[in-house]
Amino acid sequence: MEQLFYAVAVLACPVGMGLMMFFMMRPRHTAPAASGGQDELSRLRAEVDQLKSVQRDRSAADSEPL
Repeated sequence: MEQLFYAVAVLACPVGMGLMMFFMMRPRHTAPAASGGQDELSRLRAEVDQLKSVQRDRSAADSEPL
């Protein structure tokens, strides 16, 4: 009985790790919202464009002679 306890204790970590890896690698079957993803993508692209223009303006202002 004592050896069975040790065997279970020794195998608990690798078996638990294997189960966690299995469940994390399974594909998720939840479909993202079709319009929600596109809306956020458009918003992020607009924000990137705005940040690029601000950076361009700053670098142009820094390069102008005083």
